[in-house]
Amino acid sequence: MTSSERELIIKTYFHMWVDRNFSSLDKIFSADIYYSECYGPEYFGLSEIYRWIDDMLEKQQVLAWEIKQFIHEKNTNTVVVEWYFKEQQNLNVNDFNGVLSLNFQLMVKLVLLKNLNQNQNTQLLIIRRDY
Repeated sequence: MTSSERELIIKTYFHMWVDRNFSSLDKIFSADIYYSECYGPEYFGLSEIYRWIDDMLEKQQVLAWEIKQFIHEKNTNTVVVEWYFKEQQNLNVNDFNGVLSLNFQLMVKLVLLKNLNQNQNTQLLIIRRDY
């Protein structure tokens, strides 16, 4: 998979949050996905991810999730993304910068995602697709 194809997958995921449309999420994430958020919650499987997303869509609107830059690590299938995130919950608007580390394996699907924001919270997302 080329760098451009990896970037497209990442952009697609980011845009899903802004557009509030996750209809193609199962094309990016495997059915047995593991997702761990920075503040502790863990989700096992795509069905749990969809329930979490539905819950987040009820209370949060992502106003922006913009990519500042991609850094492709040579010979590792890893992409690091620097980003800016802005969201609204109720009347509160929050924004912060962060860094995302993604690892692509097997048919070059997303396998590992680590998310760090300016408050040094971390997020871990593992996507495994077996072929």
